[in-house]
Amino acid sequence: MATNGNTPKEITAAQLPDLLANDNSVKLAGIDVDGQLRGKLVSKKKFLSIAESGFGFCSVIFGWDMHDQTYIKELKVSNKENGYRDIIAIPDLNSFRRIPWENNVPFFLISFHDPDTMEPVSACPRGLLKKQLAKLGEKGYGAMAGAEYEFFQFRAPSENASDSTASYLKENPPHSLPSLTEGMFGYSLTRPVHNKDYYYDIFNTCEQFQCNIEGWHTESGPGVFEAALEFGEVKQMADRASLFKYVVKSVATKYGITPCFMAKPKQGLPGNSGHMHISLVDKDGKNLLAREEVDPNAPYPDVAYLSDLGRHFLAGILEGLPDVMPMVAPTINSYKRLVENFWAPVTVSWGLEHRAASIRLIGPPGSKAGATRFEIRVPGADANPFYVLSAVLALGWRGVEKKLEIPCPPLGKGEQVGGVTDAGARLAKSLKEATDRFMRKDSIAREVFGDEFVDHYGGTREHEIRLWDEAVTDWEMKRYIETV
Repeated sequence: MATNGNTPKEITAAQLPDLLANDNSVKLAGIDVDGQLRGKLVSKKKFLSIAESGFGFCSVIFGWDMHDQTYIKELKVSNKENGYRDIIAIPDLNSFRRIPWENNVPFFLISFHDPDTMEPVSACPRGLLKKQLAKLGEKGYGAMAGAEYEFFQFRAPSENASDSTASYLKENPPHSLPSLTEGMFGYSLTRPVHNKDYYYDIFNTCEQFQCNIEGWHTESGPGVFEAALEFGEVKQMADRASLFKYVVKSVATKYGITPCFMAKPKQGLPGNSGHMHISLVDKDGKNLLAREEVDPNAPYPDVAYLSDLGRHFLAGILEGLPDVMPMVAPTINSYKRLVENFWAPVTVSWGLEHRAASIRLIGPPGSKAGATRFEIRVPGADANPFYVLSAVLALGWRGVEKKLEIPCPPLGKGEQVGGVTDAGARLAKSLKEATDRFMRKDSIAREVFGDEFVDHYGGTREHEIRLWDEAVTDWEMKRYIETV
């Protein structure tokens, strides 16, 4: 929601001529299944004419992968048979902000709608999240969220900062890319000084672009930073999480730095997490996960301060998590992060203030009741925040509606995920295993999202798996070139 200077909090089409009085163009962008921004620059005249009704946008953004290769299997939303027809893109006027590194050009996010029904396109990330929030809205409830992103950073591969890292990697091994800084220095006060202009530029630009950073520090790993984005209403949080990557990549360009949000860039080191914090609130903003008084008869001490609604919500996430893994771990590389002994969860697990579990419950007595929330620790920085939050809300609300009971005991302090005392099921070890479960006939994903979304998104993951199956890696060449 726009809050720049004198910009009104709720923007109407009638206010746009004044809001854009000194502009001649507007930048628009929507979000595809991989969480990438896809958009264009349009004239102000064009924008004003479509601000309410929307405009045609080629559906191919839901018919190809992150490198613009059309999917191997024809999918319903966009395909040869429908001619990769236009879908309707409608600007969200309350997403207005200005892009500070592009001469303050006006910017709006768009959502995609079916031209025949004007319903959200099933695969549209913003539309999917809106549907999940509508379920809560029927009860007068809402959701709040926060996001944390870790990412590696590499220096420009040549003296020419404009050279593409992707072009460099066509002819050079990835390990030849120099890290922004060397060594393991989490929470260091001195490491950022080495690149202080870049470090503060990201922080300040995020504020200017309304995706404010709440906490900003180095993380353990060569050239690794972590940002905790400012907690807020869940739709805005998803927008800001997507735009955060846009800010970082854009600012980094002028410093000759390549940020890397893939889940596991380097073997033998921790990966990049994309933890999501979530809580439910009523119309007055009261936290619905917090319990009025401690429950002396709680099934586990860990949930003594968690409301009944919160317990059902937690149970829903735990029961459904294995069925939505492609939504929280979407790439081949995601599963290289989700391995034992690297600060990443590998089972259906939870615990009060347990940083190794899939779901960390945060609340009393360690924090105030109003801050009670769940930290979902499975997603990596490569995940689409809209799909992650949609999955959490859909599963949790299913638990509330069905009054599900927590299916496994909490991990105790000192108990390791995947250890002999961990009663939770092992999560998928590969994207193929995860996608097979996601797409099976009786999956919980189909129950909460419907067949159209599952078939489309599952088809995009099958495409990714096929490309991986056909790839010949450096590891294979090094291991077998002379030995077999």
